[in-house]
Amino acid sequence: MKKVFAFALVLAMVFALCAPAYADGAIKIGGTGPLTGGAAIYGMAVKNAAEIAVEEINAKGGIQFELRFEDDTHDAEKAVNAYNTLKDWGMQISTGSVTSKPCEATSAETYADRIFALTPSASSVATVTGKDNQFQMCFTDPNQGSASAQYIADKKLASKVAVIWKNDDVYSKGIYETFMAAAPGLGLEVVSDTTFNDGNATDFSVQIADAQSKGAELVFLPMYYDAASLILTQASAAGYAPIWFGVDGMDGILSLEGFDTSLAEGVYLLTPFNADSDDEATKAFVAKYQEKFGEIPNQFAADAYDVVYAYAQACEAAGITADMSAEEICDKMIEQFTSMTFNGLTGEGMTWAADGTVTKSPKGMIIENGAYVGID
Repeated sequence: MKKVFAFALVLAMVFALCAPAYADGAIKIGGTGPLTGGAAIYGMAVKNAAEIAVEEINAKGGIQFELRFEDDTHDAEKAVNAYNTLKDWGMQISTGSVTSKPCEATSAETYADRIFALTPSASSVATVTGKDNQFQMCFTDPNQGSASAQYIADKKLASKVAVIWKNDDVYSKGIYETFMAAAPGLGLEVVSDTTFNDGNATDFSVQIADAQSKGAELVFLPMYYDAASLILTQASAAGYAPIWFGVDGMDGILSLEGFDTSLAEGVYLLTPFNADSDDEATKAFVAKYQEKFGEIPNQFAADAYDVVYAYAQACEAAGITADMSAEEICDKMIEQFTSMTFNGLTGEGMTWAADGTVTKSPKGMIIENGAYVGID
């Protein structure tokens, strides 16, 4: 009996040694995002893709990560509370927050606490301005605005343009401002410039009528998919069918519950990720995401996947270990991200400037037959 017990004890010790030391030997990555509420499609995409990346990296047996996401419901105050929960948990590096306004709030915290943050999708310039340890995987709002104007002009999609934007949203406002600055020099005439806010984000009849009456051939929508879906629905009811052009916040409109996706046929948008791409890395990611979550990953998911892999590359290059403090890791991350080149799903040869902004090229997409189709 003693021999059996001893053998069992030895086996238990062997399994303990072979099992991954997840809690003690893993670098803790934390992030906040809307996991519930109207913007949950973005937060869940980021969380799901980050989980896939962590599982893949950990399975290789080298650098190990432990991931934890907290729900901020797309609210800045709740995002700070969620951040404090992660800080108490022992977060060593951060994915920041998923959406811009919450990320502006949490970036102030990570900056003060010297926790390095790389957000997949918060594109507001204010999230990184004046903060040496805040970086972005996504395009900044100004880049999206000027790139959209350039794309419309280069492809000769229209000369008379209307813009409908959200004046109480830093994401929409930032893109709008740089679009408007770039448009005149590219031969684009903005014939209609209308806006809305949270208080009147359900009835767009005035904005649609203004664009239609002034002969806008294309309507630029620098906003998230929820408001855009209402605009497309109401414009169709009014018999107005211009070219629609959106930005990365439109990615997700095809999976919006209750939305008639036929109304999105022909919509253009700029995004760094094409789920229909033929490259092996994208095909493998899309297949795994579909198998695990039952849907096609959007651009937010791809950016999150890239965030985790960029962290793995930087941690390995810098010799980061789980016993280092967040501040020690922060200094090494700044050094790595301002000098390294990264290849991911959302771009080849990505680099970061000292101000935290990323350099990569957007891809033109069009919605055809209920799917995103790459046109570049």
